[in-house]
Amino acid sequence: MGVEQNKMDELFKWDGKPDVAPTISLALQHLVAMIIGCVTPAIIISNVAGLEIGQRIILIQASLTMSAICTFFQLFPLKKGVFGAGLPMILGISFAYLPSMQAIAGEGGGVGTIVGAMMVGGIVAIIVGIFVKRIRKFFPPLITGTVVFTIGLSLYPTAVNYMAGGVANNAELIAKKGLTTALIYGSWQNWLVAFITLIAVMCFSTFGKGVFKLASILLGMVVGYLVALGFGMISFKEIGTASWFSLPHFLPFGVQFSVPACISIGLLFAINSIQAIGDFTATTMGGFNREPSDDELRGGIIAYGATNFLTAFFGGLPTATYSQNVGIVISNKVVARRVFATTGLFILACGLCPKFSALLTTIPQCVLGGATITVFSTIAMTGIKLITQEPLTARSTTVVGLAAAVGVGIAQAPASLGQFPTSFTMIFGKSPVVLATIIAVFLNIVLPKEEKKA
Repeated sequence: MGVEQNKMDELFKWDGKPDVAPTISLALQHLVAMIIGCVTPAIIISNVAGLEIGQRIILIQASLTMSAICTFFQLFPLKKGVFGAGLPMILGISFAYLPSMQAIAGEGGGVGTIVGAMMVGGIVAIIVGIFVKRIRKFFPPLITGTVVFTIGLSLYPTAVNYMAGGVANNAELIAKKGLTTALIYGSWQNWLVAFITLIAVMCFSTFGKGVFKLASILLGMVVGYLVALGFGMISFKEIGTASWFSLPHFLPFGVQFSVPACISIGLLFAINSIQAIGDFTATTMGGFNREPSDDELRGGIIAYGATNFLTAFFGGLPTATYSQNVGIVISNKVVARRVFATTGLFILACGLCPKFSALLTTIPQCVLGGATITVFSTIAMTGIKLITQEPLTARSTTVVGLAAAVGVGIAQAPASLGQFPTSFTMIFGKSPVVLATIIAVFLNIVLPKEEKKA
């Protein structure tokens, strides 16, 4: 009994060496918690950019592979305080960048322009990491909460469009894929499948226990996928032509630099660098019962920027620390690096197998919409939780309300900036996150602080 207990104790040590069985089971737990969130942004951007099936597979493959690489650098820092946090973290493609990336891809910039903006953003994150102690004061929970809340709000139209079938889901595209049923945008079949998926996710999340609750989104999508299969909405033609193994391609989408795109993505990198502090702190408090050190924060953010710069060269999308995996650490207290490294190996294996990526491209957009609307609502509510860490006052409600109202309002009424230069509209009018962030930071600086009652 004593030996068995000692083996279990290894799970709760950073350099512990737990047995293979618990290591694999716990690693799979982390994998199912992040895999759908990791690939969904790539699928959405593929649709917006109008990529061919081969390019879609490459984008998904690169996103998975580079997420694993980014995770490894955080787990095995080259030098603490310089490059890598040395903390039990999982990184994956972030929804925080999705509104701006959609705007860039939708304006004809394509993935190449996103790649160029990522390179600039990576450098911005490195600078933030170097000066994190000085910059951090400008991003209290009120500001980061406003940003996260705005991100959630801005993604709702994406989810609803996908629930209706996706704007690209027209009769011509369906015929090209060889599907038997013309399920065009807005059809009752799309909405039915979307709501079945949504209900399944909610049931697993509410009534499920253990891995069923943890993997609620994944399992809900499986249910929706099977229903969609019955409606003839899925084609497996492309899977047969995909290879079993392939390394990521170097600059598969090329690279272009657009000043507006670089500014909008660069600002998001700065915000997410600060936001990562919250995940680092939650991890160390939950797993080690302590605050993260300055070296861990600095090294973690510098590595976050540098690995995203590297990711851009291989066609991946921006990564970030994954809060759902942080939640698992808080829940089970398991911090053994071996568990997280095994998760990274699983993610890498998925990324190196184009057949797996090809299978993911067959997921109907209505299934994605039904599942992701729960994710986006969670993002918005996470922002509210951050905002309400302290009691709401007249000042804080002004900061949050005006920032969200102007940011989301202008993004929903793009014609309101019709007389402004295109570059100005790209930065401030296409994604509400950038404008909301600038307004929130400005108001937080200029509005007088309220006196605390004794």
